[in-house]
Parts: sequence; structure tokens; C-alpha cells
Amino acid sequence: MAWMTRFLTAVAFLAIGVIFSPETFGSKSDGQNSPVFISVLKLAHLLCFSTAWGAALWVTFIGGIIMFKHLPRHQFGNLQSKMFPAYFSMVGVCCAVAVGSFGYLHPWKTSGAAEKYQLGFLLAAFAFNLSNLIIFTPMTIEMMKQRHKIEREANIGEEVGWTKNQQEAKKNPKLAAMNKKFGMIHGLSSLANIMSFGSLAIHSWYLAGKLNL
Repeated sequence: MAWMTRFLTAVAFLAIGVIFSPETFGSKSDGQNSPVFISVLKLAHLLCFSTAWGAALWVTFIGGIIMFKHLPRHQFGNLQSKMFPAYFSMVGVCCAVAVGSFGYLHPWKTSGAAEKYQLGFLLAAFAFNLSNLIIFTPMTIEMMKQRHKIEREANIGEEVGWTKNQQEAKKNPKLAAMNKKFGMIHGLSSLANIMSFGSLAIHSWYLAGKLNL
């Protein structure tokens, strides 16, 4: 996923450039941009935002919980290790497009306080996803693999749920220590994911206030 990290970094710089210097990309301060082009930007923003928010909602509160409750733990972990890099990459790209399109439509120099706050929330969502993709997810996956190795040596991990892990950790200091390390990094990853979801949720409230139904 190194290419995706580089791509997201490039998109992030592009989005920031659009926010602070939209004139460079053709935005006109007098509001005389093509109506068709403006509609395309609004559509891109809406589709990318809704994709990011919907994916975060499903993965965080529905899909992950269902899989954990019904899959053997090692199978669940291996599946998550393949899914999360793709998930954070997709949400990151969507957030970057949302930031760029919103920044183009609402240039920083002429925007009101509400729009500037919304740009901040969208940038925060992107930053939290990027931190998960680059920092927390690789660390979590590596620690998961180490813990799986310890658990296989203890003949556990093919069951559903945490019961056997907790029982074994009481008499296995090595597993207990790995559980603690994994829990800390996984907790930071989960916190970053929740913060990203919260930032997107705040933006959804802003968009709801702009709709005429």
C-alpha cells in the first residue's frame, strides 16, 4: 500500500492548495464559474462525503461487530488486516476529494466562519484516516501477527470470542503483555477512526441545513 500512501499525500497537498489558493486552479472570486462545473464539484463533494461517511458507519458499528461475533478470532483478524488498509485508503481519498471540492466552492479568503469550520472538520477526518493508514494500522497488524503466533503455540485462536484468550493470558505472561500492547495500539486506531467519523457526522449536519426538500 506504499503507492496509496504516496498518492494520498499528493492529493492532500493538492486539496490544501485548493483551499488556500483556489485562484490557482481557476476559481473566480466574483462567483462567475461555469454552472455546470459548479454542479460537478457539488456532486463530487456529495458522493465522496456520503461514501466516506457510509463506509465509516458500516465498518465501525455494523460490519466489524457482526464479523467479530460470528468468525473464528484468527480468521476475523486476518480478514481485518486485509480490509482495513483498503478501507482507510478509500475513505482517505473520498475525504481528500471532499476537502478539495468544498475548498474550491468556498475559498478560504472569502468564506464565512461556518464554512471555515467545515473545512476544518473535513481536514480532520482526512488526517485521522491518514494517521490510521500510515501509522496505526501497520502497527496493529504486526502486533496481531505476533499475538496469533503466541496463541497458536497455546492451541487457541480458532474459537469465536475472547474467552480462551483471557483464560490463557492469566497463566501466560507473554500473551498478557502482548494483549496489553495490542490493546493500546488498537485503541488509538479506534479512537482515530471514531474522531474521523465524528468529524464527518458534523459535516452531515451542516449539509442537512443546506438542503431544500
